[in-house]
Amino acid sequence: MGNPYFRFKQFTVWHDRCAMKVGTDGVLLGAWAGQGCPDAFPGTILDIGTGSGLIALMLAQRFPGAQVTGIDIDAAAAAQAAENFAASPWPQRLNSLHISIQDFLCRAEACQNRRFDLIVSNPPFYDTTLTSPDSQRTTARHTSTLPYSELMRCSASLLSDKGMLAIVIPAEYWKPIFHEASANGLTLRHLTKVHSTPSSGIRRLLISFGKGEGPTGSDEVLLTGSDGNRSEWHRGLTGDFYLK
Repeated sequence: MGNPYFRFKQFTVWHDRCAMKVGTDGVLLGAWAGQGCPDAFPGTILDIGTGSGLIALMLAQRFPGAQVTGIDIDAAAAAQAAENFAASPWPQRLNSLHISIQDFLCRAEACQNRRFDLIVSNPPFYDTTLTSPDSQRTTARHTSTLPYSELMRCSASLLSDKGMLAIVIPAEYWKPIFHEASANGLTLRHLTKVHSTPSSGIRRLLISFGKGEGPTGSDEVLLTGSDGNRSEWHRGLTGDFYLK
């Protein structure tokens, strides 16, 4: 059994009660989402499928003025995220809710004008593979619990006018993501193509979308160099978080 917690420079993430443990994808998204945002923006952040609360905690560290909400349909994960938030340096700016994104959207609409400047998600992506006998892991990994169409519909409704949606996905799932984003009025703002090693193909994509038209950018990066160590890009991106 793996370590029940993962220690970062400014906070610790316990993940023993979560289906999805602290991993590279979540750390990359937490360090990448919202890059280049102006001062005092984003003021409000939503983490869909927060799990242990890793990404929400990273964003609370990066954006000192932001109020961060993490939601998850798994009760154990939402409870563990709440505990991680309470033990962090920013408990007053972090909130964990056990709720689906659809129900959260209904609640937000009832409150009127509840919008977010930055929405992030490390979404489930398996759609045709066999489900796991572990129901908690199946919920976290399979699109039956959060179809791309629902992720994009709800995110588009919850974004502020200048807000951004940032996600991380395996590279092979780009077509349905881009299709659903376009269908919901979201357009590409930035695309980072990530190679795991110098000899690997593109393994994952970091993608940000916004409402309507806007400037776009793209880059292609490497996670691990030929020496087996983190690349310069990877070290620069995550240097404020990893202990080593």
